[in-house]
Amino acid sequence: MGSHGSHRAPRRAGRTALALAAAAVLVAAGFVGTKAVLDRGSSPTATPPGPASPSRSSPASPAETGTPPSTGAPSTPPATTSPPVATSPGGTPRPDVDGLRPPIVQEPIPFPPERVREMAAYSERHYGISSADLTHPEVIVEHFTGGTSFTSAWNTFASNDPHLDELPGTCAHFIIDTDGTIYQLVPLSRMCRHTVGLNYTAFGIEDVGQSDQEVLDDPAQLRSMLRLTLWLMARSHISVGNVIGHNESLTSPFHLERFAPWRCQTHQDWNREDMDVVRARLADMAREAGVPVGPPARRVTPDC
Repeated sequence: MGSHGSHRAPRRAGRTALALAAAAVLVAAGFVGTKAVLDRGSSPTATPPGPASPSRSSPASPAETGTPPSTGAPSTPPATTSPPVATSPGGTPRPDVDGLRPPIVQEPIPFPPERVREMAAYSERHYGISSADLTHPEVIVEHFTGGTSFTSAWNTFASNDPHLDELPGTCAHFIIDTDGTIYQLVPLSRMCRHTVGLNYTAFGIEDVGQSDQEVLDDPAQLRSMLRLTLWLMARSHISVGNVIGHNESLTSPFHLERFAPWRCQTHQDWNREDMDVVRARLADMAREAGVPVGPPARRVTPDC
């Protein structure tokens, strides 16, 4: 068998050569040292990153960060917080707001510069806000038109006739027809005169019909009303407690009316009992969609 001693030096040299060759292969294949692997929080035996997976020291690709491709200028660090619509208060992912948007048909009413000026003047008189812009919506007000057709309601809002001896005329952001078709009449960034005391902070939705119950009994129309309202809630972070009926306007904590004769003016459409039905349905839909429901309605006692 021969002596083991006579072969020790060649074997050490062979092992050293093999180790150096193996190290060269590992480096060429993209393996990193044990310390670098541990710095990434992985075990030393973790598999190496593939060609599409940059190492810890390499910048992430635009597709990973959501940033545009580099143009050679220093890159801007990504934001450390997500927009409010991206996460719920608990930090859990929220749905894509655009994914909640129901089909909407654009049927704008005339809103020329003259009407914008009238709306700004109205806002100054009644709210102390010299603007026609709806910048901080906090409320969604449900109405019914009192008529039987979308066309008659659209014509009323488009005419810009004085209401209560004052311009601009009445309008709403949306009308929902009896077949469930949703029409948008006014941009969401524009104040619209639909609820005394709340126009400065409220979206207005009109359902074609003559009573709350008529809308509640129309599955297509009610479904569209709920979907539209849920989307507006998610888009503008409005709690279900601030989805109200016109008849509830005086008890809203956002009610503001500087003109004393109108301070207690409201209408009978969508009373509290019927709106409680709507709010319960909305709360269920919001939870299912991952949209924050928010606190329950906070009602104030009107000084009337």
